[in-house]
Amino acid sequence: MDHDFSFISRSIAGLSGVPVRVYKDGKEICRSFPVDLPRDPAQRYVDILSGIKDHVGYYCTPHFHYYGVLNTGDTRIVVGPTSQIMGNNQKMKELAFEYDVSPEDVNAFVEGMNAIRRLPVEKLLQILCAVNYFLNDGETLELSDLAIRESVQEELKSKTEQKRTSKIYEETGSQQHNTLNVEEAITRIVRKGDTVALRRWLASAPAVHGGTLAGDQLRHMQNLFIVTVTLVSRAAIRGGMHEDDAFSLSDAYIQRAELLTDHDSILNLQYHMLLEFTEQVEKLRRGENVTKLSLDVANYVRHHLSETISVEKMAQEFFLSRPYLSAKFKQETGQTLTDFILNEKTEEAKRLIRYTDKSLPAISAYLGFSSQSHFIRVFRKYVGVTPGEYLEKHRK
Repeated sequence: MDHDFSFISRSIAGLSGVPVRVYKDGKEICRSFPVDLPRDPAQRYVDILSGIKDHVGYYCTPHFHYYGVLNTGDTRIVVGPTSQIMGNNQKMKELAFEYDVSPEDVNAFVEGMNAIRRLPVEKLLQILCAVNYFLNDGETLELSDLAIRESVQEELKSKTEQKRTSKIYEETGSQQHNTLNVEEAITRIVRKGDTVALRRWLASAPAVHGGTLAGDQLRHMQNLFIVTVTLVSRAAIRGGMHEDDAFSLSDAYIQRAELLTDHDSILNLQYHMLLEFTEQVEKLRRGENVTKLSLDVANYVRHHLSETISVEKMAQEFFLSRPYLSAKFKQETGQTLTDFILNEKTEEAKRLIRYTDKSLPAISAYLGFSSQSHFIRVFRKYVGVTPGEYLEKHRK
């Protein structure tokens, strides 16, 4: 029986509010995008998505965006990205940079991504399971039948450290509950943004019996994960992380944990969650003197890294005069605002040079430098070498 896949793609897009593509023998034959996207984000994951052979499956990206896949014969339907939390504008700009969106199309890409309907992945998959019933001879699939495709998050992470997180939830022969001590240790480390202490603690984490939150072992692990990420997100807020950032990250991790189906995957996610929150706070608390103003400035800069940051606009954001903001920041931190902003941009440039394949001109433009020569001068000032020399030494 021949199917009208153009009609099917339009129907799925209309029901879900999420972009849909249809491939036949690996080639795209039609698409239905309810939003305007100058570049299709699914292109970055085409190999992973084409590797999903189940009739219905899904993939979660490192950014916690989901793609649903439906296979029928030699035809594949790909729906996504969607998530309950798509991210703020700065996160979308980072995504645009990662996906090689041209600078003139970045704003359109951000607007398009923000316009995609926020949808729990379970709802998206229920739509695909319903369509699958008609396309694959009345096959009935439930959410429990679907397998998650793990995103590649393990690079540069120690497997030993990941396994150590299991001690947080292991049961001992003792009936004593020492979860309070564990909670205090975790929240104190996250609040301080101390990644060194976190790794040291994980290497010798005490075994704990956390109490029974559910009769089912998997449900028990998921519930414990939710409790932990809730505590950690609040500790991060107390450490200076913006509330919106912390809650969005927390929600994304919870959504991911709800879809995992085995003990090891939840423990692995637990490790990444602890480390990411701690690293985020660490970035905000650089320097010896951490004050409310320095945290406010750090959060502002973090949300505007890909822009030319104006101290005047920052002062307006904080309802302060520009001279007062500059003088107060220098008084409290011993550092000028200009030095702080350029140092933060340089730190981000170092990360992009080391861990992406982006060109130096692309990195310079993305970080809002007025010219390549300006980027080189600033980088040499704060790092001691040129971006090219740094790239040659650190990029593999």
